[in-house]
Amino acid sequence: MIATGIVGGAGYTAGELIRILVHHPEVHINFVYSTSSAGKKVYEVHQDLFGQTEIEFSGEINPEVDVLFLCLGHGNSKQFLEKYSFSESTKIIDLSTDFRPLASNFRDKEFVYGLPEFQKEKIKAANYIANPGCFATAIQLALLPLAKLGLLKSEVHINATTGATGAGVSPSASTHFAWRDNNFSVYKAFSHQHLSEIKETIHSCNSENLNVLYFIPNRGNFSRGIFASLYFESDLSAEGAEKIYQEYYRDAAFTQVISAPVHLKQVVNTNQCFMHVEKQEKHLFVTVAIDNLLKGASGQAVQNMNLLFGLEETEGLQLKASTF
Repeated sequence: MIATGIVGGAGYTAGELIRILVHHPEVHINFVYSTSSAGKKVYEVHQDLFGQTEIEFSGEINPEVDVLFLCLGHGNSKQFLEKYSFSESTKIIDLSTDFRPLASNFRDKEFVYGLPEFQKEKIKAANYIANPGCFATAIQLALLPLAKLGLLKSEVHINATTGATGAGVSPSASTHFAWRDNNFSVYKAFSHQHLSEIKETIHSCNSENLNVLYFIPNRGNFSRGIFASLYFESDLSAEGAEKIYQEYYRDAAFTQVISAPVHLKQVVNTNQCFMHVEKQEKHLFVTVAIDNLLKGASGQAVQNMNLLFGLEETEGLQLKASTF
């Protein structure tokens, strides 16, 4: 059994991670560290876990675990690793922005960017993983098949909407129900923090000519999920483009290219990414849907853990969407 430790256990991503790992057949949760909830049962904070586990939050860590998941706020993972040391054999998966985009060195640790559809073999050989951002996951998956072939040559326009859980568990003015309900808004237009990792991934392919990504992130009035729409000029036909996408994702465990338009209910509560490709006059139009807390965070972290330990990519991630 893989002994796992989770740090920052009271947040949304930690809650989803615990939900997956308590049912993972190859995992034992050794500790869930939380300074704010130490001594409480995990289900007192993550109430959907009532009856699933009797684990308590811990105020102590075990430096000998096989894998450590960092579910901390951005900027806090580096501080945590500066304060605490772990065994040389402990693998680390960080869910913050601290070690993105493609690779980041921290002391003697080289973090590898954990997007399996981009560099699965490199992930398998790694010890330290920087889990991608949620918007970054959806957008990169929409662009990678053409980027790898050097077929992204025009500016890319992106409009993507995330649910309220994308802002984290700490309440703020823009996550308050009275503000979010029946509302819709743009934030961080053209300057979202995920742009840097998206650009580096795409430029590392054969797409040096692509230098403009216009990204408009939106806040939706729903809890979870990301729906992204992208369009860009292309000489490809709809059939030619779909063939390229189908071939690129032929062996992907969770990314599906489908012929019908996609919607969020197909993927929410799963680690799936569904996408659709069509041609509109001279533009290719790609739509993508993922769950921001799963394929955009905790589910992808477990997918990376499976790769690190030589397990089937889908182990513990056979999750079904609820479409009604």
